[in-house]
Amino acid sequence: MLMPKRVKRRKLHRGRMRGKATRGNKISYGDFALVALEPGWITNNQIEAARVAMTRFTKKGGKMWIDIFPHKSVTKKPANTRMGSGKGNPEVWVAVVKPGRVLYEIGGVKEEEAREALRLASHKLPIKTKIVAKADVLVEEKKVEEEGTA
Repeated sequence: MLMPKRVKRRKLHRGRMRGKATRGNKISYGDFALVALEPGWITNNQIEAARVAMTRFTKKGGKMWIDIFPHKSVTKKPANTRMGSGKGNPEVWVAVVKPGRVLYEIGGVKEEEAREALRLASHKLPIKTKIVAKADVLVEEKKVEEEGTA
């Protein structure tokens, strides 16, 4: 499972997930990508399950990139434990995801195959997502540039 090799602090605050993703919101490597539409935590197990679904469908064809990593530990207290006596132990590692964040990228396969693989991966994730093509994003960026210069 994905988790950091070492961390500065074992237990973290929960934090807030306000606003849109300012980093990791561009398709860097592949031709198609899975983009988050809402904020949430994605656990290491969910990241792995989506990766397995994609690789099984593509039968190891093409190339795949995972653009998120679970850096944050989430603690849980054991069941039937009284209140107090400190914070629980780290149980699961999560990636904090904001809207617009690219989660997975895929390249080197046909468009239908890439879209189906990403669709299967999206079913394994706890947030709403959309499939985006790099060509579509480039066309949109050109339109915005033309409007800005006109």
